[in-house]
Amino acid sequence: MKTSKTLLLAVAMFLCLFSCSRSEKLAPLKPVTEEQKISPAVIDYREEMRNFVIGISEYAKAQHPQFAIITQNGIELITTSGESDGTLSQAYIHAIDAVGQEDLFFGYTDDNVPTPAEDNAYLRAFLDRIKADKKVLVTDYCSGQTNMNRSYSSNNSNGYISFAADHRELDNIPSYPAQPYGVNSNDITSIAQAKNFLYLINPQNYSTKARFINAVKATNYDAIIMDLFLDTNDPFTAAEIDQLKVKANGGRRMVICYLSIGEAERYRYYWQSNWTVGNPSFIRAEDPYWSGNYYVEYWNAGWKNIISGTDTSYLKKVLDSHFDGAYLDIIDAFDFFENI
Repeated sequence: MKTSKTLLLAVAMFLCLFSCSRSEKLAPLKPVTEEQKISPAVIDYREEMRNFVIGISEYAKAQHPQFAIITQNGIELITTSGESDGTLSQAYIHAIDAVGQEDLFFGYTDDNVPTPAEDNAYLRAFLDRIKADKKVLVTDYCSGQTNMNRSYSSNNSNGYISFAADHRELDNIPSYPAQPYGVNSNDITSIAQAKNFLYLINPQNYSTKARFINAVKATNYDAIIMDLFLDTNDPFTAAEIDQLKVKANGGRRMVICYLSIGEAERYRYYWQSNWTVGNPSFIRAEDPYWSGNYYVEYWNAGWKNIISGTDTSYLKKVLDSHFDGAYLDIIDAFDFFENI
């Protein structure tokens, strides 16, 4: 199964300051040796990711009980066996408020191309296990009115809310449709109430915070997923995030912060000039497809403390900036470690 990951824009320093969602197959993997299979020290990488997410949720909700935790991809984590008909992992499911899934109906093999029926069915088998209790947010990568309409109607008929992204870079507000699918003026105080969302995590087309804020304020999306930073040295303040919480029609919306937890990103504020593979020890390998993104031992205390749980952590900055939730990406990093 294809792994979805974060798109690094590295054209110039300005473009390298933002992470975008991306979806590619991993490089050829080395076979697991018999010695590795029987080693008593083998790590349960899926359980470690579940534990990481649970810890992030506990830390955030202790400070803000209504703070939403949404995990993107890695949907296999909802069952203890990793099979769609397996026992649900109740502790993990209890810790999250929604799940995100890329490429469900479009984009799995290429942008604007329908996802193969077999892969779509595989993903929906998991998503349908959880949709009664947790909101499902689907991002399809397609363009043109015909395919975008198909994406929205297919997701709606399956009980998911969705965003048809006509730019894989997630750097724009699509001009079509003119209003979000399922537009409404209701106040949205939990992600369960949302009928649509905007995925805009790469603000490269907005030269100032004011331009970004004004563009979003002019929309009626129930939720927006965005980055904490306009650029590395310019995070959005609490007052600025508060401005984004009112839809153009007057209803309240949720503002969700994108946060990669399975890879370290070289363009983030926490990156030190002497960091490289093996230093610090939790940095394991550079993503072969996305320069500047590094797989991390996400179970390592050093990495966990960067992301969550301390007053200097990334998540604390998100909470202090008045975001309503976090959208956790690279949840499926367990694929990398299971296959190296």
